[in-house]
Amino acid sequence: MPRRTYIEAIREALAEELRRDEKVYLMGEDVRIGVFAGTRGLYAEFGEKRVVDTPISELAISGTAVGAAATGLRPIVDLMFGTFLYLAFDQIANQASAFRYMFGGQAKLPIVYMAQNGAGISVGHHHSQCMHQYFMNVPAVKVVMPSTPYDVKGLLKSAIRDDNPVIFFNHLSLGGMRGEIPEDEYLIPLGQGDVKRRGTDVTVCAAGLMVHHALKAAQTLATEGIEAEIIDPRTLSPWDEALVLESVAKTGRLVAVDEGHLTCGAASEWAATVAEKAFSNLKAPVRRVTGAAVPIPFSPVLEKAAIPSPEEIASAIRKVVRASA
Repeated sequence: MPRRTYIEAIREALAEELRRDEKVYLMGEDVRIGVFAGTRGLYAEFGEKRVVDTPISELAISGTAVGAAATGLRPIVDLMFGTFLYLAFDQIANQASAFRYMFGGQAKLPIVYMAQNGAGISVGHHHSQCMHQYFMNVPAVKVVMPSTPYDVKGLLKSAIRDDNPVIFFNHLSLGGMRGEIPEDEYLIPLGQGDVKRRGTDVTVCAAGLMVHHALKAAQTLATEGIEAEIIDPRTLSPWDEALVLESVAKTGRLVAVDEGHLTCGAASEWAATVAEKAFSNLKAPVRRVTGAAVPIPFSPVLEKAAIPSPEEIASAIRKVVRASA
């Protein structure tokens, strides 16, 4: 299979879906240029009616997508940085999420809101926050956060074909990551997780960049005789809790890892679900490893200290395993 970067996988998915369905169109700030390269070159093929540069107004862009979707189009909205979603929150949480319910299913709302999520490249607080936990709390909105080129292409194509609003997060640090992608078309269903590494001693649930940090931790721990199973939910809402519960039933332990905050975050949701539904399987208390509750620093040294590292994850795993030894 050919190897592609994460960004190339995004561009392939967008191009294939634009070719497949004339109702699909892309809009956002500088999408013709493609600041993050995921939309680069699409304007040349599809033209100004299907690749639309917008003013710098996230609220207006997001609201336009609601109207377009309600009248039969399938907009993809590139909002660039995830923190810009604060400015679009009203249209997504009050309109897009509730539209189908409030009007008795008279209209579908197939919208994909794409944004860069998380820290790691030192661009400061206004461009580095984790936004996924906020949208996990919005009903009727699906939240997706891939970790590999293979996953991002299959999930993005599924998101574009979904008849509901989808928030699609891509981590800032993964754009240049390479991986194998099939030449033939494939889709990955939303809500279906993946086992990135098999193990028998502890389950580690992580998403986005944290999947790769967890895999590094697992590699280190394997030399110590600890085999960690790494679960990537891929979709955060709805998430594949059955896959995690099945893994915990085997390992008896859970470490939940999320770059977002501890309070009301993804790690807390995973931990609470396991504690509620798999308590009898647990050999040790669940542990959470999350980002610090601070504004994301611009300083590379401080930024690194604010987000979970492979070493922190490995330490948490050791504690869980030793607690039940």
